[in-house]
Amino acid sequence: MTTPVLQSFIGGRWIGQQASQSLLSAINGQPVAGTHAESLDFGEAVTHARGPGVAALLKLDFQQRAARLKALGAYLNEHKETLYEISRHTGATRKDSWVDIEGGSGTLYAYASLGANGLPSGNVLHEGPVIPLGKKGGFAGTHILVPRGGVAVHINAFNFPVWGMLEKFAPSFLAGMPCIVKPATATSYLTEATVRLMHASGLLPEGSLQLVIGSTGDLLDRLAGQDMVTFTGSADTAAKLRVHPNLIRQSVPFNAEADSLNCAILAPDVTPDDEEFELFVREVANEMTTKAGQKCTAIRRAIVPRQYVDEVATRLRKRLAATVVGDPAREGVRMGALASHAQQADVAERVARLLQNAELVYGERDGFAPVGDGVAEGAFFSPTLLLARDSHHADVHDIEAFGPVSSLLPYDGLDEALALAARGKGSLVGTLVTRDPAIAARAIPAAAMWHGRLLVLDREAAVESTGHGSPLPALKHGGPGRAGGGEELGGLRAVHHYLQRTAVQGSPTMLAAITGEHVRGAKVIETEVHPFRRHFEDLQIGESLLTHRRTVGEADIVAFGGISGDFFYMHFDEIAARQTDFGQRIAHGYFVLSAAAGLFVSPAPGPVLANYGLDTLRFTKPVAIGDTIQARLTCKRKIDRNKRDAKGIGQGVVAWDVEVRNQHGEMVASYDILTLVAKKV
Repeated sequence: MTTPVLQSFIGGRWIGQQASQSLLSAINGQPVAGTHAESLDFGEAVTHARGPGVAALLKLDFQQRAARLKALGAYLNEHKETLYEISRHTGATRKDSWVDIEGGSGTLYAYASLGANGLPSGNVLHEGPVIPLGKKGGFAGTHILVPRGGVAVHINAFNFPVWGMLEKFAPSFLAGMPCIVKPATATSYLTEATVRLMHASGLLPEGSLQLVIGSTGDLLDRLAGQDMVTFTGSADTAAKLRVHPNLIRQSVPFNAEADSLNCAILAPDVTPDDEEFELFVREVANEMTTKAGQKCTAIRRAIVPRQYVDEVATRLRKRLAATVVGDPAREGVRMGALASHAQQADVAERVARLLQNAELVYGERDGFAPVGDGVAEGAFFSPTLLLARDSHHADVHDIEAFGPVSSLLPYDGLDEALALAARGKGSLVGTLVTRDPAIAARAIPAAAMWHGRLLVLDREAAVESTGHGSPLPALKHGGPGRAGGGEELGGLRAVHHYLQRTAVQGSPTMLAAITGEHVRGAKVIETEVHPFRRHFEDLQIGESLLTHRRTVGEADIVAFGGISGDFFYMHFDEIAARQTDFGQRIAHGYFVLSAAAGLFVSPAPGPVLANYGLDTLRFTKPVAIGDTIQARLTCKRKIDRNKRDAKGIGQGVVAWDVEVRNQHGEMVASYDILTLVAKKV
């Protein structure tokens, strides 16, 4: 059988016919694919991304790109079994591959949801608030986020060929920035298969995703200030890329997420009889064996009270001895191989260095025998547990074996445990296992300066915990120092990284036109038609209604108190109210809110279908008995989520700016109302 030649996808075409480097299965050493020998024109790649790529992406808005991500996630899920079959050759078990493959499509879904719920219909994201810059209200400033107009180069590690690409692709695609992806060569056959599926889906705009198999050549020399580079991999490689002359000269943003010496701390309050003790042991063992320890988030240092270190070692030995290693296709196999023979040699060399200042608790000598046909030619490595009794002089604070390897480090007192954690010089993630909230409150702020994410694990959290080593789309992934100093994921923060933030100054009317949102002080549109009578398509930003007035009487306060059950003294006790700063009884804030709704709501059936929330609510001045209030309702923002109801009628979301003022023109309440508004069809 002929070994397939992988192809790069550059300039809208697949390139590569002649075989170059042979890529071997991590399970049996047999060839899986070969890289291509043809050189690539990276000038063409960059030009294609900045030209057709940017143009095609910006024909869509944030909402439309979010919808594409959702559809793309569904398409990959429909074809996931193809990827699972290929993933086996990387040494991954079904569980490992689930994290990579369905974790990748799940990230597409997550960013589709984040975009649909948090981004506008357009390509300008207003990042308020609007700040008055003059005394008369005619000059103000704000910030906007816009697509950069460049290309994002994503350089990924070998351990997550699918998720590693998609967790970067999703936010950059949502931000309207085309990508050139360079996966690690060892497992690039799985990334190439994923890109082929994405291309076959028909959902990718032209130039939005290109793939490089093999070397990046002079790609980084061709980048400019509007472009970006993101990197996941070793700290040493990150350091080299960071000082690339052209990246420095052109001020190209560079984001690194590097392997780090992550730790887990067993707090001194936990004893061997506690459930948390076993949770700690299980977490360490799981991080050693999942993906054969090839995770940038894996626990490399297990920091344990000195009096319990031998008990932890005994329990870990038992768990590791029960771990079946071998061909993932075999029933019962829980740990596969390292990704390549080169990786196998590298881990072995680093373990040998670590053993110069540590003792072997569990390893190959303890009956390591992978199961399966041809596994003798595979890249298997035994789960390896070390113990460094002299914790401060252990090489584990400097040397990382990127495989199923972890070291026990004993400590005396919580302060020493935190000091040992800091010896990692910056980590992606750390775990604290404790039963005591006071210990967590003391330890976490101290550890946070050295970690990008921290998990506090106890029996309550364990019921739903996603574990130490699982980055989540909603939470930041990245860490200081050795961990690269960068940030990925973190919800919409990741999208913001790929956008250009710009301060804008001008009149409120100009700022409203630029941001696509009504800005207070801007000119409004007043018509004879109530804004609530407009369908979504017809409603204009800035369309406004100034209501009639209403005088608040004592009967209003009494009635509202009776209905709501709110008999707070400021509303009903004349004597007590006089003794406050207000000097008199005042109306309920929520009565003012309700009364304002009564002023501006159009009660007859119409396009406004439902009110589903309030944002930025503030009661800025009290309303006393005898005060007269008036409201202004203005269409602030429209978001077309491209959704239809059960009858096939389209819907959009409209945010309305509401100002409630008293008879002196003073603001008494300010907020946004969110409504669903029907389209004509």
